[in-house]
Amino acid sequence: MGATIVEKIFSARCGRGVSAGDVVMAPVDVAMIHDITGPLAIRKFQEMGGTRVFDPERIVMLFDHQIPADSIPAAENHRFMREFALEQGILNYDLREGVCHQVTLEKGRVGPGEIAVGSDSHTCMYGAVGAFATGIGSTDMGFVLKFGALYFRVPESIRMNVDGVFPARVGPKDLILSIVGDMGADGATYQAIEFAGEAITAMSMAGRMTCTNMVIEMGAKSGLMEPDATTWDYLHTLGRERSGASGPGADDDASYAEQREYDVADLVPQVAVPHNVDHVVGVDEVTGTGIDQVFIGSCTNGRYEDFAEAAEVLGDQAFSEDVRVIVIPASRTEYLRTLRAGLIERFVEAGALVEAPCCGPCMGGAFGLLAPGEVSLSTSNRNFRGRQGSAGAEIYLCSPATAAASAIRGEITDPREV
Repeated sequence: MGATIVEKIFSARCGRGVSAGDVVMAPVDVAMIHDITGPLAIRKFQEMGGTRVFDPERIVMLFDHQIPADSIPAAENHRFMREFALEQGILNYDLREGVCHQVTLEKGRVGPGEIAVGSDSHTCMYGAVGAFATGIGSTDMGFVLKFGALYFRVPESIRMNVDGVFPARVGPKDLILSIVGDMGADGATYQAIEFAGEAITAMSMAGRMTCTNMVIEMGAKSGLMEPDATTWDYLHTLGRERSGASGPGADDDASYAEQREYDVADLVPQVAVPHNVDHVVGVDEVTGTGIDQVFIGSCTNGRYEDFAEAAEVLGDQAFSEDVRVIVIPASRTEYLRTLRAGLIERFVEAGALVEAPCCGPCMGGAFGLLAPGEVSLSTSNRNFRGRQGSAGAEIYLCSPATAAASAIRGEITDPREV
């Protein structure tokens, strides 16, 4: 019997053949902590008797959720982590680079066939380059910081075969929303999602990151794509290329828990409605819903390609004066790409507030909070009650194209109509 991508990664890293369901102690190639979960992970490390981390070069540290510090406790957490980084010799990106998941990838800190963990649930995004990546709790992270390894149950895999060509103004965010809606919030609990098919092969790295970012919203442990020419071209720009490079790919006779077929040719813009990500409908079912705020950004859709998509819809129009539009690139690199292309100027001229790279309204802990009764339309990944402020507010999720079209009209709008 052949092996899935996940089984191949764990077999290689453990030095022996393993199969789905096996419980293994596996070495960790990279561990990521940020300003919200990092302090607790460090304290757990210390409680376990840790004095030196397993390998400072394999630890990614940065601040992105509450930056610049928006409270005295946040400032104290930042200082605590800065001191730990200096003590341990860890490169701390601090608040200079942006959102943890985007930065970990674009700095080349994780690559194909590696095992990556982060004390953040959307760590699964790193699977876009063919890594097994998953979020873990702060106690587990404390263990990893000390020992450089962690127990895993090797997950079964669900294969998503995605074919077809996206229609105009429909893209990867619409695809992953539709899949989450189809699977349900617990439809892939502790399983790995393998993405394959012609639509995936044709997808840019930005789109692939969007898809793997949101597999956690269907309960998945990880989401992966087999490395191909697009992957290696991307990694080449980061200095992670290898001569004759190849990455883990599933065998033709690999065993899957399930295989599903999707075709994007007939896909329409999708919207997740309050208050769960798997409550997904076609945009026509919510067209005309009034909105107070639009957020274009986050680790899900804060890349240059996302802003270019929004700018194409915007054209020479302006955003509605009845809507607060917040635009936040996911990293300094993506900010500069967007700036140099003239898109930030275009957004500001249209009435948007453009912020420095950070999580922003996504977590609801720093700025851009919603009041009771207000409605947000966001390109981020979660719409739980209270996620962006008041528990009495409502959050809808969508693509950058839908967000831009809606920001122009002041209500949820089909981007194909603008």
